[in-house]
Amino acid sequence: MSAIKKIAFIGLGNMGKPMAENLIKNGFALNVFDLNTAVLDDLAKQGATVATSPIEAGKDVDVVITMLPAGQHVKDVYLGKDGQAGLLDSVGKNTLLVDSSTIAASDAREVAKAATAKGITFMDAPVSGGTAGAAAGTLSFIVGGSAEKFEQVKPVLEAMGKNIFHAGDVGAGQVAKICNNMLLGVIMTGTAEAMNLGAKNGLDPKVLSNILSCSTGRNWALEVCNPHPNVGDDMPSSRGYTGGFMSKLMLKDMNLAKQTANDTGVVTPMADQATALYTQHSEAHGDKDFSSIMAHYDAEVLS
Repeated sequence: MSAIKKIAFIGLGNMGKPMAENLIKNGFALNVFDLNTAVLDDLAKQGATVATSPIEAGKDVDVVITMLPAGQHVKDVYLGKDGQAGLLDSVGKNTLLVDSSTIAASDAREVAKAATAKGITFMDAPVSGGTAGAAAGTLSFIVGGSAEKFEQVKPVLEAMGKNIFHAGDVGAGQVAKICNNMLLGVIMTGTAEAMNLGAKNGLDPKVLSNILSCSTGRNWALEVCNPHPNVGDDMPSSRGYTGGFMSKLMLKDMNLAKQTANDTGVVTPMADQATALYTQHSEAHGDKDFSSIMAHYDAEVLS
């Protein structure tokens, strides 16, 4: 395959839009599609070509990248819906299909199987790093697919990310991603629990956080996304738990992890407890950053 020059990007939400912008900044020609016309207008001003459908976006491109909310959306775009054609019915056989959505590994493998039957390459490449990482171009990409195709698409991913991992065959990227987010959900609930215990027993939250960050309880939640509102000025907790990774999205990923665990007969008792907490929490605070799980221990932080 020749050097990749033209890319279709489908799904331009909070993550997809800055990812697409970084591709433009790095000199790639871009076809874009999303249901949000305002976003399309903005990207057109930056040099992207606006398409009226996923199929139109995917015409005569080297790579298609999708960033969609859930597995059903991914299957609808690639496989088609209600008798309408999907991308697999229209893209060229040399076009690499890369899905950066976070979905069930089984959904990724279903699309990959259909693509393989048509002689088309599909890869899963979910990301970690959040909206800040998407904007800064420092995302981690966790890729499932053949080693050869991984090397071909790697320069594209490097235009949007800092750490590019090849996890294994198709579906491996999704498994690794949900393992990461399952662990993060467990760590955040435990961190909130510890911070609350210390604060309710008279410790200054900032002092406690500094102590924990230099001790064996050190973790990402403490240092980057501390759940206590009186610790970091640049954290979601200092902004009323806005501007981060929404609790309902964390719940989605925790449920994906549980689905995978159930499918493979793996026990996840810590994740089960964290999932139960996020299920309850998301009913009222689903749009708040997932560090707002602190409210489960101290309701006043969201009062």
